Order: sequence, then structure tokens, then C-alpha cells
Amino acid sequence: MSENILQSLDDVAETLLIPLYIRALESQRTDAIIKDPIAVNLIQQIKYDYSSIKLQEHDKVAIILRLRKFDRHVQEFLARHADAVVVHIGCGLDTRFERVDNGRVEWYDLDLPEVIALRRRFIGEKGERQHYLSCSMFDSEWLDIVGMHRLRPFLFMAEGVLPYFSEAEVKSFIQTLLRHFPGAELVCDAHTPLTIWLDNLQLIFSKMKARLHWGLKRGKDLESWGDGITLLDEWFYFDRPEPRLSRMRWVRAIPPLAKSTGIFHYQLGQPVTESLSMM
Repeated sequence: MSENILQSLDDVAETLLIPLYIRALESQRTDAIIKDPIAVNLIQQIKYDYSSIKLQEHDKVAIILRLRKFDRHVQEFLARHADAVVVHIGCGLDTRFERVDNGRVEWYDLDLPEVIALRRRFIGEKGERQHYLSCSMFDSEWLDIVGMHRLRPFLFMAEGVLPYFSEAEVKSFIQTLLRHFPGAELVCDAHTPLTIWLDNLQLIFSKMKARLHWGLKRGKDLESWGDGITLLDEWFYFDRPEPRLSRMRWVRAIPPLAKSTGIFHYQLGQPVTESLSMM
């Protein structure tokens, strides 16, 4: 990738290189939790000083565990709704579609125009059921495009995305999904305010320009943002012993730390058909 293309990435979009690099490193391990050969190929093509990405080993493992958990959420959703629509918000250079495609899902990868341009150049589009949305998640035009499938079940995923925005922006976005796609499900990750502060220190040392903003104290706090928003389940990195996090197992004994970062699964209201049947 030329320096001009790299310089076109804004502060948030630049962070797509972190999970890409970590996936590539993980894929080359003999005990890899996930395998992503596309990521290995991409870091060989994209010119960047990857040594500037300074993360501790447990942070690298956390990124991989987060990825695996999001994959599992999609797989579980598609097991319930084989013909669903999945919208991957802030997709970056992830290859989740290739990992979880069931042959029937309608898939939308959404990210900023410069990121989608990179996807088209290095990854391409994989078929009639995978589509790219080249815009900000806060733009409105993509809502009508995705809304063409309004009668199908929807799953929205935002992995490593929402914390980069203010609480007002995150709240407005989730309320928009609630209005336009009642009954949809949302999976997102969030950190407590303390973790936001600590993670920003790491970003400073890694020379990345992006900063985190939105923090979530409790998963159920989002239920107050709109009628029908329901927390279905939540997952934290230390819920169960993980061999690759054995050096950090002491964290499990300290709830504020063990619950500092999680993945949250919500239902955004009731489907219109279900609401009508109850009248």
C-alpha cells in the first residue's frame, strides 16, 4: 500500500491495522485460536511500521478472543435465522464473512470510503450476497439500502467501534437502529470508563492517533436508551479459564477488573409483525 493511501486514513480508520496485524500473528501460531490466511497476506502487502503497534501479550489474546466471540454470535444467530441480514459496522479489513458464511445470509460490510476502497483493492467482494457500504455509520443513506430486506431478521455487529465515539453519538446511533429495524439484534463491545482511560495510555505509547471516548459501566445501562432495548446476554474475558490468559488469572478475583471489558448482546425492541400479533 502506498504512503498516500495510508495517509488518507483518518485517526479511527487507522486502527484497522491493529486487529489485522494481531490476526496475522495469531494465524502463524501452532496453537492458534483462529486462522486467517488473508490477514497474513495483507500485512505483507500493506506497508506500515507494525513495530509501532505496542501491545502486551494478554491484549493481543484479548483481541483474538473478542473476534472468536463475535464469530460465534453470528453463527448462533444464523443457526436461528438462516436467511438473516448481517451488517458488520466498522468492518475494517476483517474477513468474518468468509469465516461464518452459511450460504444464505445477506451480508453488508460497512466502513468509511477509504477503508472500503482498501477492501476492494486487497480483499474484493466475494459474491452476490456480500455487499459493501462505503460511508460513515452515522450517514442515513445506508439505512434505506439495508432496509430493502426489512422483513428478514437483522443482526448488527460493532466490534471495536463504538468506544471511539462520544456517548451522545453512540446513543443516537443505537436509537436510530431501534427506530428503523425494530426487533433487530445488536452485538457490541464496551469498556468501563476506567478501562477507556488505561487503553488511551496504550494508544499514546503505540503512536496511534485515535482515542477512546465512550465507556459503559453496566450492560443493562443501555436499556434506558429506548423502549424495548433488552440485554440478552453479556460475556467477559475472564468468565471462564482461558489457557492463553493464565498469567492474568488473578484478575478473575477482582470483579471491577474482570468485568472491565465485555461483549454485549441486545434486542432492539420487538419485530413489527410480533407487535401487531399482540394487539
